[in-house]
Amino acid sequence: MSAVHTGSSPVVHAPGDIPRKDMAVIWVLLTAAFVAILNETTMGMAIPHLIEDLHITPLAAQWVTSAFMLTMAVVIPTTGFLLRRFTTRQMFLAALTLFSAGTLLAIFATGFPMLLGARIVQASGTAIMMPLLMTTVMNLVPPASRGRIMGRVSVVMSLAPALGPTMSGFLLDHYGWRAIFVVVLPIALVAMFIGWRWLANVGETMEAPIDVLSIILSAFGFGGLVYGLSQIGGLTTGANPVPLVGALAIGVIGLALFLWRQVVLQKKDDALLDLRIFQSKDFSLAMGQMFLLSLAFFGSITIIPLFLQDALQLDATQAGLIVLPGALAMGLLGPFIGRIYDSRGTRVLLVPGSILAASMLWVFTTVGTDTSVWVVLVAQTLLSVGLALSFTPLFTAALASLKPKFYSYGSAVIGTVQQVSGAAGIAVMMTAFTAVVLAGGGTEVPSAVAAGTRTAVTIGAIIATVTIIGAFLIRKPEDDSDEAPAHAGH
Repeated sequence: MSAVHTGSSPVVHAPGDIPRKDMAVIWVLLTAAFVAILNETTMGMAIPHLIEDLHITPLAAQWVTSAFMLTMAVVIPTTGFLLRRFTTRQMFLAALTLFSAGTLLAIFATGFPMLLGARIVQASGTAIMMPLLMTTVMNLVPPASRGRIMGRVSVVMSLAPALGPTMSGFLLDHYGWRAIFVVVLPIALVAMFIGWRWLANVGETMEAPIDVLSIILSAFGFGGLVYGLSQIGGLTTGANPVPLVGALAIGVIGLALFLWRQVVLQKKDDALLDLRIFQSKDFSLAMGQMFLLSLAFFGSITIIPLFLQDALQLDATQAGLIVLPGALAMGLLGPFIGRIYDSRGTRVLLVPGSILAASMLWVFTTVGTDTSVWVVLVAQTLLSVGLALSFTPLFTAALASLKPKFYSYGSAVIGTVQQVSGAAGIAVMMTAFTAVVLAGGGTEVPSAVAAGTRTAVTIGAIIATVTIIGAFLIRKPEDDSDEAPAHAGH
């Protein structure tokens, strides 16, 4: 049944059928989310260019990505409440306006401070897009088709990060770092115009005051954790540990107070992030599995491009092309994997997916300066396939285990888990990588980079191996007709 409220009586459709108007909403959101996440992953390869062009240190340049992740971690926890408080159109236009404004600022950035500010504005919009997309899908799509549509969502979540390095590598080698933003801006503006013109509101809004204290505690809690994690790498270069320890302490205290505040507020349905979603065992298990997968995945994909460029001596374009086959595989497999989920459930996907992902990470623990590019390409492609088999059933089963009124909170938690675990994975693996590389003579020594890669990816491989156990525990929730999408928002 369609969940778009037009003021008239709803039209009942066959189970699994998705009205054309609802699919139009989903496609607009998919396009916008793809552009936002693609942009999020393009800056990693640009760091060497930024250091040279803006005359900044490597530590400062890293903030182009760290500040983006930090902003995402602060904003995403608030989206669960915001998606219930404001309409679909309002949230969509706010997200694309922020993202486009940040992109425009980045194009004309006169120095590093302006570029950093632009990335923060961009991130504020990006943080809204994925929770908005996933909540809308759960509200619009019947249970029998959720896997198929979530397969397309997984394409956005997986394909965009994989294509980012390929696109940015080409643009950096030929046109410079500003070209990345020049390419992204028109697509974002077109998506915003289409949404403004044709996007229909989904579900119903609620009238409730926004708890300012929860927002402040969320910012200190999640922001402190991500900032502290991002500073771990500095320990290998003798950086002062006080800011790191202080940030983590603030993060832990802030998070504890935030959680306590939500428990109090959720008794009257006023929580910024309703924690009753964790009363679902299936949701909690899926989040634990996603935390571990993201921990292993985001850290590893940060290290592998460094290995390709500094150990195998490839340029940015070549390094980007190495991940392209895996990106294409994820794109092609997403909807197909979703259909398997709809008909067969989670284990038939999660078990082989986790085994394949873990196995490929173990392959990366054996690389050296004489490793064939083809070995890296095949391992990277199969790693992508394993992750595609894992992510779609995970977040589909997680959200399907919740009552419709909790979809927005579940989507916010999924985004928060990915940001925090991704930051932790990158921090831990980059620290291990940097320590080994410096001990071996620095990034100018290919063998040292290879040794650092082996050490860092071993951490990811161990974590990924644990997920094989979790793959057997997560199941597809039973489809319950009285929780069909038409009831969303009630």
